[in-house]
Amino acid sequence: MTLLKLDAIETYIEQYHILQGVSLEVTPGDITVLFGRNGAGKTTTLRTIMGLNPAAKGSITFKGETIQAMPTHMISRKGIGYVPEDQGMFYDLTVEENMQLAIRKYDDKTLEKQEWVLELFPDLRTFWKRKSGLLSGGQKQMLAIARAYVNDNELLLIDEPSKGLAPIVVEKVMQAIEQMKEKTTVLLVEQNFFMASRIGNRFYIMDEGRIVHHGQMQELRDDQDSRKKYLGIA
Repeated sequence: MTLLKLDAIETYIEQYHILQGVSLEVTPGDITVLFGRNGAGKTTTLRTIMGLNPAAKGSITFKGETIQAMPTHMISRKGIGYVPEDQGMFYDLTVEENMQLAIRKYDDKTLEKQEWVLELFPDLRTFWKRKSGLLSGGQKQMLAIARAYVNDNELLLIDEPSKGLAPIVVEKVMQAIEQMKEKTTVLLVEQNFFMASRIGNRFYIMDEGRIVHHGQMQELRDDQDSRKKYLGIA
């Protein structure tokens, strides 16, 4: 079964041809990791899924429904949460207010998920009334993930959650994403191979706007030649 499928997606940003025939699949209950060097097209792939950079060609289906022609707010309502690289929060608002703005529907299930994520990220409960702009980098990332998770989303797109964070905080964030796999599916963009490869089930590697390698994560962990060739990791 496939939850999300991209088939031969082509995306332009102004005159630049960024995605050049990208095809990938995300299966339910997995963490699928999208690797690649800077500028490979990883962020554009997530933004294209969300309709922020419209696909010029190809198709995107979510739960069997074609979504690439939909506006972003409709794609979100279909059950896809997005954590952008810049975290996408309101720094002048408190943690509580950021969470309130993110919630689409207040019901028992949503409140239960909010409580679960506050147990997962206790710093957010501690600083519930603090403006989010005053949080540490790791706490801001926790809030960004919590805002996407709290709704009834079947898929989370998470872009570079470890960027700029201390190793101990990266460990905590990755452990949290791994726990979220029990309740949702994740498509993760990440350059920290050693952390992402520990929690990921499947992988895709991008280079210059194309998928150049994919498979089960264990295969990549065991394949030093491919890691060196595509990621520059010995």
